[in-house]
Amino acid sequence: MSFLRLLVEYQHYAIAAAGFCLAVIASGHAVLNKRDSQAAVLWVGVIWLAPVIGPVLYVLLGINRIERKAVSLWSGYELTGGHGTDHRLSTEEITAGLTEEGRHLNLLMTLVNGIASRPLVRGNKIKALEGGDEAFPAMLEAIEAARDSINLATYIFDWDRSGREFAEALGRAVQRGIKVRVLIDDAGGRYSRRSTAEELSRRGVKCRRFLRTLNPLNMMGLNLRNHRKIMIVDGRHGFMGGMNIREGCRLSMNPRSPVRDLHFQVEGPVLAQMQEAFADDWFFTTGESMSDPRWYPDLMSDGTVVARGISDGPDAELRRIQWVMVGALNAARRSVKIVTPYFLPNEVLVSALNQAARRGVNVDVILPAKSNLPFVQWAMTAGYWKLLTHGVRIWATPSPFDHTKLLVVDGNWSLIGSSNWDPRSLRLNFEFNLECYDGELAARLERIADEKIATAEAVTLGDVDGRSFVIRLRDGIARLATPLL
Repeated sequence: MSFLRLLVEYQHYAIAAAGFCLAVIASGHAVLNKRDSQAAVLWVGVIWLAPVIGPVLYVLLGINRIERKAVSLWSGYELTGGHGTDHRLSTEEITAGLTEEGRHLNLLMTLVNGIASRPLVRGNKIKALEGGDEAFPAMLEAIEAARDSINLATYIFDWDRSGREFAEALGRAVQRGIKVRVLIDDAGGRYSRRSTAEELSRRGVKCRRFLRTLNPLNMMGLNLRNHRKIMIVDGRHGFMGGMNIREGCRLSMNPRSPVRDLHFQVEGPVLAQMQEAFADDWFFTTGESMSDPRWYPDLMSDGTVVARGISDGPDAELRRIQWVMVGALNAARRSVKIVTPYFLPNEVLVSALNQAARRGVNVDVILPAKSNLPFVQWAMTAGYWKLLTHGVRIWATPSPFDHTKLLVVDGNWSLIGSSNWDPRSLRLNFEFNLECYDGELAARLERIADEKIATAEAVTLGDVDGRSFVIRLRDGIARLATPLL
């Protein structure tokens, strides 16, 4: 009997043996390398329940090349920073500026000093801009008034009415001789049917895509996302937060898919840290250095907000924002207000939230009643009981979908920026946030949160337990996929 005939006759056994070997190797890799035990269990299940296909999916989506690749983004690169006047403060100086009710936050300050790579700086002005109706005109006005440079990083830049406004304004800036740099995440850029990056390039704008890949087998684009939203004009005027550039954010335009959101106008020394975050991403993407001191002008110190920029990503900055969140929850004595569109906290965050509530802290979590991602909504709902049982209050806000991201503690400390409370944001995405010490800013953000609560419905244990068996089963299955969401 020829070898070929033997191969044909026993091909099923050969395939089964190969599949078994692949499953053993893949599941062994998952058990040894997955930091999250839930993710390890989930992947082992997929590997063995879907022969051949499971191991292939694990190789494409599950192997954690993220950290190794992300570290290479900055490996050997000279980070910018250290430019301009020194506005740093000691712990004692910042504590002296807090209200009596906020003095205990000096412990949080000490913690974050050991976590963050950038110092707290004084003299900043930070203004909350509600929705695209407030934020977009202010940003466009800043673009039109630019005299030297415009640096813009965003996750989504849609080619719709709002996107075209920005593109035309940026194009006019280029014609005036302004140096314009735009960085759009490659995955986020695909939300738009028409490529905004190409349209910007046609207008002479220097636009690049973060981690662009044309290889469909390279799954980095699905995971390594630059989720930061930063704009700096002339090194002196800045905008940051969680708002994408898309028509849905402008409720006055009656968009097809309306979205509530919040963005921030920033002035002061902390702009140098925002510029640094953009420069790091731009250098990795293009190889162009922005370390020249001209990018970092001396900035006036005339505001009241003490702030620092905190970058987070699946590299050397892994889980920094989660550590800050846990530290803030542990430091809270009176109140915690959280606004987020996606809420899938891991067990560390769940424990911190519950401990705060058990200590008598008023913990309010404000979420959309209906998510734009149904599967995520199901997974979120399945985990509510873990918090409601211990006194955490959950509020469901009515439509339109609310994309706001806020964390406010004890009316003195706030965390603003692009991070969500889900595994993808806290473990996989590149994010940028500002930690702020200021009673006036915190009070403003608390009012925004309270206004949302006033229109929301409280989620109760009765609501969660009252779901039908089929719905609870659906939500529970979705919850199993949390490590992958």
